[in-house]
Order: sequence, then C-alpha cells, then structure tokens
Amino acid sequence: MSGHSKWSTIKRKKGAIDSERSKVFQKLAKELYVAAKSGDANPENNSALRMVIEKAKAENMPKTNIESAINKAKNKGNDENYESVRYEGYAPNGIAVMIDCLTDNKNRTAGFVRSTLTKRGGNLGTDGSVSYLFERKGVMVLDKVYDEDKMMEDVLNLDVLDFISDDDGYTIYTEPNNFIEVKDELTKMGYDNFLLSEVTFVPNNYIALDEEGTEKVMGLIDALNDLDDVQAVYHNLEL
Repeated sequence: MSGHSKWSTIKRKKGAIDSERSKVFQKLAKELYVAAKSGDANPENNSALRMVIEKAKAENMPKTNIESAINKAKNKGNDENYESVRYEGYAPNGIAVMIDCLTDNKNRTAGFVRSTLTKRGGNLGTDGSVSYLFERKGVMVLDKVYDEDKMMEDVLNLDVLDFISDDDGYTIYTEPNNFIEVKDELTKMGYDNFLLSEVTFVPNNYIALDEEGTEKVMGLIDALNDLDDVQAVYHNLEL
C-alpha cells in the first residue's frame, strides 16, 4: 500500500526534555483516571481504558504511574470530576484544528483556548466547523528495524486499513474498534517496537505551507498543548 507518513513529529516528541515529558505524563494520568472512573477499572473489561494504557506505554510512561492513576480512580473518596470538551477552529493560513480537553471548569478552559488561538492568529469556530475534515483511526508507528517485505506480508494478513513504509518507520492504520486486536496480533508476531500507538483523528487531506507559515502554526499548536486542560490537538498541516 502507498502513501506518506505524517508522523515526523515523533522524533521531536520522543526527544522531549524532562519537564515536557512530565507534562505528557500528567495529561496521560488524567486520561487514565477518567477512563477508569467512567467504567470498569480493569482494562480487560474496559476497552477505552485499555487504549489509554497502550498510548501511555507507547510514551514510555512508567508502570507505577499508570497504576497510580487507575488506583486513584478506584478510590471512592476521590471526588475529582473532569468533563470532556472539544473545540474546533482554525490556525493561521486556514489550517484546521480540533482541541480535545478534560476540564473541571469549562468556562476557564474555553477562555484559555480562545485567547491562545486569538493571540497567535487563529480563531475559534463552531461545533462541526472542521471535524468533518478528520477521520478517527487507530495508528501504530513502528521503528524501521524489521524486514519490510516480511512485515508487509504479515500486516496485510490482519484487518488493517493501510500499511505505509517511509524513512520515519512503518505506519499501520486500523479501524478504532479493532486497534487493540491488531496491536495484540503484531506483538505476538514479534513486532513490538512501537514509536506511536493510539486511536486518534487523522485528516483526510493535508495542507502544505512555507517555512514561515509552518512555524506560526506549530507555535500555536505548541501553545495549545502547553495548556493544562488540553489533552490533544489535531490538525491538517503537512509537516
């Protein structure tokens, strides 16, 4: 299968300094807490929790941190409550952005998201204004340490949407509902060097900008990601 991987930020992400990594872990802990709190705390009976755990593992989040977040959700005396909210809008040069948040104060979060967009040349849109440009998929990126022909043969025997090989690694796309099943099968076959592993939103098409335009958009995306309530920012910028 053909195509181009759009996950070139992985290397930058994996090389994050300790303070940035700590922030990633804090956000994952919140996501784990919410998934465990809203369903069964046993990941075998809670697919949403299992997917967050897989995402945390791909980020090299320590097992103790993962267990701590889940145990916190089990504690009946803990009354922390977070609400999922999604904002849609545009970055400079018409780049579409979707911003997923977990918050205990929607007014605060909306204010921070709106002001961050405005200060950096973007604007907040209405519900549905850009979500139609994205499709939810399972995405796994593996390090390019495996024989390509053998891996392609093995992967295409599984229920996947696409298999892409490029300089950054091997990218596999799945439907969201069989993401865990495909990952388990890959692991059984010995393909376990995951650089990225999550169910996310993938744009149907990408927009390429010049260097200056790209830097402006990435500056906005980084600023949004720095907000404590923001869990993920999806965009259609060609990197």
